Amino acid sequence: MNTFIEIIKDHIQYRQQIFKLAISDLKKTYRGAALGWAWAIIKPAVTIFVYWFAFEVGLRAGKPVNGYPFFLWLIAGVIPWFYMSNMITSGTESIRKYSYLVTKMKFPISTIPTFVSISKFIVHLLLVFITLVIFVLMGRIPTVYALQLPIYMFLNLIFFMVFSLVSGLLASMSKDFANLVKSFVTAIFWLSGIIYNVHNISIPWLKSLLMINPVTFLAEGYRNCLIYHTWIWEQPKRLMYFLIIMLFMLLAGIWAYRRLRKEIPDVLN
Repeated sequence: MNTFIEIIKDHIQYRQQIFKLAISDLKKTYRGAALGWAWAIIKPAVTIFVYWFAFEVGLRAGKPVNGYPFFLWLIAGVIPWFYMSNMITSGTESIRKYSYLVTKMKFPISTIPTFVSISKFIVHLLLVFITLVIFVLMGRIPTVYALQLPIYMFLNLIFFMVFSLVSGLLASMSKDFANLVKSFVTAIFWLSGIIYNVHNISIPWLKSLLMINPVTFLAEGYRNCLIYHTWIWEQPKRLMYFLIIMLFMLLAGIWAYRRLRKEIPDVLN
C-alpha cells in the first residue's frame, strides 16, 4: 500500500511534467516526416482499407452486423486496437526509451509509462472523433448508447497504463522480455476478435475464453456503443473479469516497482 501511495503522489507532484513530456513524445513520433501529423491518420486508414478489402472484397466474408455495414463494424473495433497495439509495444519500451530520465535525472520511474500512454491516447482521441464523423457521413448517427464511449475509452487508457508499468519495468531489466512481448502482438490481434465476430464462434468454451480477454472486452465495448447498442452494465460478468485482470496487473506493477526501482538505474547505465 505504501508503494501504491508513493506512485500516486509522484503522479500528482509531477503532473505538469507528465503532460509536457506526453506532448513532447507525440511531437517526436512524427518529427522529421514530410507529412507530419498526417501519418497519425494515414497509417490507420491504409490498414483499415487493407482489412476491409481482404474480408469484404477478397474473401466476401464482410457481411453486415446488426444492420450496420461491415466497414463500420470493422472500424469500431480496429480503432481501439491501434491504441492497444501501440501501448503493447511502446509501453513496454517506454522506460528504456527514456532511460536518461532515470539515469541522469531524479524523475520518478512510475510516471514514464504514464506520459507515453497519454501521448498515444491523444492520437486515439483524434481517431475516435474521425470514426464518429464517418458514422454520421454514412447515415448512421450514433445513438444514446454512444454516451458510454468515454467510459470504455477511460478503461482502455487505465488498463494499458497499468500494463505499461508492468511490462516497462520488466523490459528495462531484460531486452528478451521486450522482444517476447513484441512477438505476441500479432497473436493477440488474431485471438481477440478485432476483425472477426467472436459471437459467431460455435465452440462454447473457446467463445467464453475469448470473451474474458481484456482486448476483446475493450474492442467489443466500442462496438457496444456504436453497433450492438448494449449498455456496459448489461454484461456484468465480462466487466467483472476485466476489472479483476486489471487489479491483478496493478498489484503486479506495484510489486515490480517496489522490487526493481532501485536496480533499474544501474541496469540502464
